[in-house]
Amino acid sequence: MRLTSWLYRDGRPNRAARILDRCTGAIYALGVSPDYLVTLEVPGRRSGRTVALPLVMVVVAGERYLVSMLGEGANWAGNVRAARGEVVLRHGRREEVRLEELEVGRRAPVLKAYLKRAPNARAHLPVPADAPLAEFEHVAARFPVFRVTSGHPAAGSGPGRR
Repeated sequence: MRLTSWLYRDGRPNRAARILDRCTGAIYALGVSPDYLVTLEVPGRRSGRTVALPLVMVVVAGERYLVSMLGEGANWAGNVRAARGEVVLRHGRREEVRLEELEVGRRAPVLKAYLKRAPNARAHLPVPADAPLAEFEHVAARFPVFRVTSGHPAAGSGPGRR
């Protein structure tokens, strides 16, 4: 069993993964990592407390996206939906953004680009990174994809922009 599969068995982070995510999220938030590594902050849908976790952002056709590598059951995706997409991204600075969930038919190109950018996600997405787009279309319904849009006028050049 690969380490990434063990850390997120059954689509949920185990204790070790939660500790690693906290540490990684703090590093990403500081902005000392590559610009596509960000920390997402979203209110928990049950507790209301801010939940922060590290994510890999991918840019496709000039648009920024976040992908739930653990699929529909990932807590952060449910929290984003409950918050109506109103979240904060951190990478050296705080950026208020809105996340808009992509319809299934538009997810495949983003998933393909995501697997190239986030090699650890390969343990969770059942498609080889070099597979044709049609294979990504077959699994697209299982993996939520969110487009990052500006939350306010000053948020035009945030993390992940090139």
